[in-house]
Amino acid sequence: MADVAERAGVSVSTVSRTLRGLPVSAKTRLRVERAADELSFAISRSASSLVTGKTGRIAVLMPSIHHWFQSTALSGIATVLRERGLDLLVYSVTSMRERSEFLEQLPVRRNADALLVLSFALTPSERQRLKELSMPVVLVSQHAPGCASVYVDDVDGARRGTQHLINVGHQRIGFVGWSDDTGFLWSAQDRLTGYRHALENAQLPWDDALVTRVVGSPQPKVREAVGHLLSLPQPPTALVAEDDNMAIHILGVLRSNHIDVPGRMSVLGFDDRDVAEALGLTTVAQPAAEMGRTAAELALSIIDDPSTHAARHITTPTHLVLRGSTAPPSAEPPLFSG
Repeated sequence: MADVAERAGVSVSTVSRTLRGLPVSAKTRLRVERAADELSFAISRSASSLVTGKTGRIAVLMPSIHHWFQSTALSGIATVLRERGLDLLVYSVTSMRERSEFLEQLPVRRNADALLVLSFALTPSERQRLKELSMPVVLVSQHAPGCASVYVDDVDGARRGTQHLINVGHQRIGFVGWSDDTGFLWSAQDRLTGYRHALENAQLPWDDALVTRVVGSPQPKVREAVGHLLSLPQPPTALVAEDDNMAIHILGVLRSNHIDVPGRMSVLGFDDRDVAEALGLTTVAQPAAEMGRTAAELALSIIDDPSTHAARHITTPTHLVLRGSTAPPSAEPPLFSG
């Protein structure tokens, strides 16, 4: 640090302030950063934290980095942190054992200044455990009383998507979702609720047989679920998928059975991931990257001023994207060959 100070023509304390992001003049900041770059100098996060009480890191707890929503939201978080010169620390827990160990040990306590929790259906006891961190905690794609949250209205999004199918003439509409009792799928029940509300608003009868869940390996189980629905005495003419991933599997099953989409069966997704446009999938779009950016900004605002926003809820909008997978129902029911 002394070498940087000498080259920049400033004091060591000024170098320290500049590299820790504290206020200095723009001219001084430029000189110090240029000198540090020329000398390949980087301030130690650990050393800086001893002075500021901050680690310069934001942690993210998420089930998987491979799921579309979580990876896209993570990219939004990373963008904000990069702009602020902060580091990103990711904890990926893929099983209930790993989840329990994380909440028991709370390793984030000594490694970060805030924690963002992506797509977990946290239990009350788990939320209470996270409150013991004494640091900002922001829930992403979920919400709970007393916790800062960023999420979409899954109920309203699924309701409006189902309403679109009703508006074009469908009255027998199936719902295909993932089966999960681990608390890793936050949105599942809310989207089913939205589907149900749309049927109620249109005064269409509820039929348990039209709702099916997929357990285990996707493709064989999706085939089984679709086969069940199309084998009903009165099969559906449209299917609401819990997310685009499910909808994509459904499209594959229908097309492998030569069932025309949307001629004989309409399919609606939820997410609007990149591949949805290529496949012509009508879907309810949620802004995953924007949610990640918003959550990161909310966490940073709480760090900067702990007295504000500590339990703020931010709802980001969804919107229906109409493509080629939905149309008015055909007069002929779809035939499924199994």
